[in-house]
Amino acid sequence: MSRSTFLHLRFPFSFFLLPVYLFALAVSGNDGQIEVWLIFFILHFLLYPASNGYNSYFDKDEKSIGGLKNPPKTEKELYWWSIALDALALLLGAYLSWRFVGLLFIYGMVSKAYSHPSVRLKKMPIIGWLAAGIFQGYFTFLTVILGLENMQFGDLLAWQWQIPAILSSMLLMGSYPMTQVYQHEEDAERGDQTISLKLGILGTFHFTGVFFFFSNMGFLAYFYLYFDWMTAAAFQMSLVPVMGYFLYWYLQVRKDPSQADFTHTMRLNLISSLFLNLFFWGVYVFGS
Repeated sequence: MSRSTFLHLRFPFSFFLLPVYLFALAVSGNDGQIEVWLIFFILHFLLYPASNGYNSYFDKDEKSIGGLKNPPKTEKELYWWSIALDALALLLGAYLSWRFVGLLFIYGMVSKAYSHPSVRLKKMPIIGWLAAGIFQGYFTFLTVILGLENMQFGDLLAWQWQIPAILSSMLLMGSYPMTQVYQHEEDAERGDQTISLKLGILGTFHFTGVFFFFSNMGFLAYFYLYFDWMTAAAFQMSLVPVMGYFLYWYLQVRKDPSQADFTHTMRLNLISSLFLNLFFWGVYVFGS
């Protein structure tokens, strides 16, 4: 594997997607060591990197992308590695169930459609936004639950799984446009009409702020009703650093739009992911 291919797989970027897995783990309460670690490995070391590499190969970005400030030129090797990692994810997933494999396959196909020139969901601002939010949130949450609990597809329709799955998507759909806010110039040159490009820089901040408020209210109600008031309060406390940095950055961007850059975006992603991961891991370890 070349250095270019390894960098474009962006393994560290999986940390930003870890909250959904940990949320599902906390809600399920599953303590089966094999299932817990196998699903973690499949998602964060195979499925997500495969998606990163595949999309990087077709995007051929020359400027900063998520988790990679100075992306090197992609090589054909990257394409084949992304396919190989996808195949290995499906192979290992078969240990759990064919249903789990089916959901992994669907996720992989949708993620490929995001950048493949024959479909390129990235060109469609609303559909691309919905696809990213639903599949990285709602769909991934239910995939993890199905893998952990080895249940039937119909069992996933229970409200105990549907409510947190919907909340996962609300969180992703609010934060996703922020990951595109520094890419407007390159996206416009390539003809990709992302939702952030349509909203504009300040519009992206306002959109995220509104979504963040409503998703926050939803999470608070969920943890209060399904866990207890202390868990709900702890969730709110975990978001204080995120809200603080978001407000600080927003004020900076109002003065100088060039501050909507890669460094600030990755810093927000890191802060939010870190504190959400700590919170969800705490809920899983200490229970309700």
